[in-house]
Amino acid sequence: MSVPTVIVHRDTEVLAQAAAARLITRLVDTQAARGSAHVVLTGGTVGIATLAAVAATPARDAIDWRALDIWWGDERFLPDGHPERNETGARQALLDHVDVDPSRVHPMPGPDSGLTAEEAAEAYAVELAKAARPEDHGPVPTFDVLLLGMGPDGHVASLFPGQPALYEQERSVVAVHGSPKPPPTRISLTFPAINAAREVWVVAGGAEKAQAVHLALSSAGPMQVPAAGARGRHGTLFLLDRGSATKIPPTLGRIASP
Repeated sequence: MSVPTVIVHRDTEVLAQAAAARLITRLVDTQAARGSAHVVLTGGTVGIATLAAVAATPARDAIDWRALDIWWGDERFLPDGHPERNETGARQALLDHVDVDPSRVHPMPGPDSGLTAEEAAEAYAVELAKAARPEDHGPVPTFDVLLLGMGPDGHVASLFPGQPALYEQERSVVAVHGSPKPPPTRISLTFPAINAAREVWVVAGGAEKAQAVHLALSSAGPMQVPAAGARGRHGTLFLLDRGSATKIPPTLGRIASP
C-alpha cells in the first residue's frame, strides 16, 4: 500500500475546488491512456461540494462522461431519491448536469429494491465482480480514483470504529447495522475493495476532524481509526483544509496552498 501524501488548502471552499480540478485531470489522463475510467464517489459536505465544483467548471467537458463508470463507497439504506442518500446528492450536484451513460452509473440498492440490506450488499458485490477484468486485483474493478470522506471518529465509507465490517477480508461489500451515525443501516465497501483502488483520496475539512486526521496518519490502527486503513495501491492523498490539518505529525511533511 502507498504512503499517504498530504495536501493542505486554505479552507473548505478552496479544498473542494482544488479536489475537483485534481479529479478532472486524473480522469482525463486515465481516459487518454486507457479509454475509460472507474471512479468511486462519496457523500458528506466536502464530497458533495467537490462534485458541485466539478459541475461548475467548463473543464468538466474534458471528461468523456460516457466512458466513465461511477460507483459509490457506501450508501444509507434508504429508498431511491431520498435526500439523505449519497446517490441523491451526487445526482443533484453533478450527475444530472453531465452526459453520463445510465448503464455505467452504479448506485447501491435501497429497500425499495425489495432486497434486504444483506441482499443489496451481495447484489452490489456481484455488479462489481461483473465489471472486473482479468488484470484487476480480485473481484472488483481497479478503481482509478476512490473518494472518501472522513468523520470526526475517523470513519470512512460506512466503516466505523469497532464495527464488524472492519474485519471483513473476503467480501467486497457488506451490510452495516447499528451505525453510530444515523441512519443505522447502510451498505459499504470493505477494505479489500477500497485498497484495490489505484488511488484513494481522503477528503476532510474542519477542525473537528483534526484529531482523526492526526491518528490516521500516525501509528493508529484501522480498527480504532478506519481512515488509517484507507490506502491505494499506487497513491493515497489526504486532501485537507487548514482546520483539519492542525494536528498533523510534524515529521510527515505536507504541501500547503496559499
